[in-house]
Amino acid sequence: MSTRDHVLAIDQGTTSSRAIVFDRQRRIMGCAQREHPQAYPHSGWVEHDAALIWSTQAATLAEALHEAGIGARDLAAIGITNQRETTVLWDRLTGQPVAPAIVWQDRRTAERCAELLANGYGPMISARTGLLPDSYFSATKLEWLLKTVPGARARAVRGELAFGTVDSWLIWNLSGGRAHVTDISNASRTLLFNIHTGSWDDELLQLFDIPKACLPRVLPCSFAPVDEPLSADLDGIQVPITGIAGDQQAALFGQACLSPGMAKNTYGTGCFLLMNTGATTLQSQHHLLATVAWRLGAGELQYALEGSVFVAGAAVQWLRDGLGLIPDSDAVEDLARRVPDTDGVHFVPAFTGLGAPYWDPRARGALVGLTRGTGAAHIARATLEAIAFQSTDMLQAMQADSGRTLSELRVDGGGSRNALLMQFQADLLGAPVVCAQHAESTALGAACLAGLGVGMWTLSQVSADWQAGRRFLPRMSRDEAAARLQRWSLAVASARSFQ
Repeated sequence: MSTRDHVLAIDQGTTSSRAIVFDRQRRIMGCAQREHPQAYPHSGWVEHDAALIWSTQAATLAEALHEAGIGARDLAAIGITNQRETTVLWDRLTGQPVAPAIVWQDRRTAERCAELLANGYGPMISARTGLLPDSYFSATKLEWLLKTVPGARARAVRGELAFGTVDSWLIWNLSGGRAHVTDISNASRTLLFNIHTGSWDDELLQLFDIPKACLPRVLPCSFAPVDEPLSADLDGIQVPITGIAGDQQAALFGQACLSPGMAKNTYGTGCFLLMNTGATTLQSQHHLLATVAWRLGAGELQYALEGSVFVAGAAVQWLRDGLGLIPDSDAVEDLARRVPDTDGVHFVPAFTGLGAPYWDPRARGALVGLTRGTGAAHIARATLEAIAFQSTDMLQAMQADSGRTLSELRVDGGGSRNALLMQFQADLLGAPVVCAQHAESTALGAACLAGLGVGMWTLSQVSADWQAGRRFLPRMSRDEAAARLQRWSLAVASARSFQ
């Protein structure tokens, strides 16, 4: 007998596809994860095989349900969260991608973005989208695909091709090609969406020469099945999809940062710091982004300030795969603890440029302060400290823009399990760093959005039920923290000058 007392969260990330089953109390009942490969065909290029994204994700759905001991008929709803900005272009008839997916980290269109800035389009783009003309976002990636894939633009004009971020690609496949949709948080990351009107912007589409016929329909982040009869076909059973959000918005929601001024940082492949600004968009004076946080049903649009570190956990992966210093990513903390400090070494992991507050696509990675005594442990410690330094740069800019001083920073993601990193983060910020007791904030956010849509719980329950896990209090003096940050700024200057 079906109880429909569970929610399935699909969490499609930059390096892996995951699926998690939550029960009515939002406890994890089943979980599955599969990695998918990254491709780096040229310097600064990062690609995914969209077909592999779907196949790995589909496999995790079955595995998570099996681990939970339930079937599709026991699911009340599905929530989806995904790596944002990554651009997929596919054939509507065959459902096959026409080119590799261009990943959010990809920098191949950096010159095009510089051209837009040089021609004075920056203020207009920023005013409408809250974003900056940067190759991080989807518009120039899609523009590049339409120019370089033979016949793509003409086919897109005729409506034969479909564009989407990864959420759209997953929903297309889950629905058997019936639904070409996205949600308002993912749409707001394309550089084609007006975050004030809540719709695709015709002038921006004209600027990037993007045919409207290839764009998905935009939905709220949470909606009832009667309002949007969107469903996934799982073993012949139609399960409602009622929640969709980009990974960082989902994490903000899962961390219950539901009031203006609350902030979270997710430590994953990159770092993503978001502060809830409520129904108000803030125009940053420090190169931060204004972005849609979410819309619940027909409710008011909610916004956030965001800063992005392009390379965080990816730097630890480089220690593992590129240098062979550690056997696995979890080993970095033990290696770093072998020395009391970095002995003056700083690592700026600008492999694909620098994000907020610098937005310098030409910066490149730098290891500075090396001596004959520098060893693997110093480099490992400098790598962890670099993640905290970059996050502090963002938070200081965010506090200046918002006029708010954070009482605490809520954190999640794989890096939040690293006690050395979290303590150093608290020391630099001079504020408590609070780990969520629920480690899966991003997937939880997607599940909560979906559960809201089918009435499994209320917004007040999401807020009241959030529980803190480990808390890190600052130990470093503010003078020492300031001196450390000053030295870091010199290292950043080195990375930016090497172009």
